[in-house]
Amino acid sequence: MNGEPPWQKSSYSTEQADNCLELRPLPRTVRVRDSKLGSPSPQLGFPIPTWGAFISSIPDA
Repeated sequence: MNGEPPWQKSSYSTEQADNCLELRPLPRTVRVRDSKLGSPSPQLGFPIPTWGAFISSIPDA
């Protein structure tokens, strides 16, 4: 591990499901990657306020 927090998989995923997104929250950004690609996956980074606005816009299921 490189000192960064571990990647987090959705609570809706199962151990066998590898077709979801993983998140890595950092102090200023949230990184997102494709779980089925793992480490070599390209990552998107979102500023915390932008990520918060996105999450807040999702209706409760």
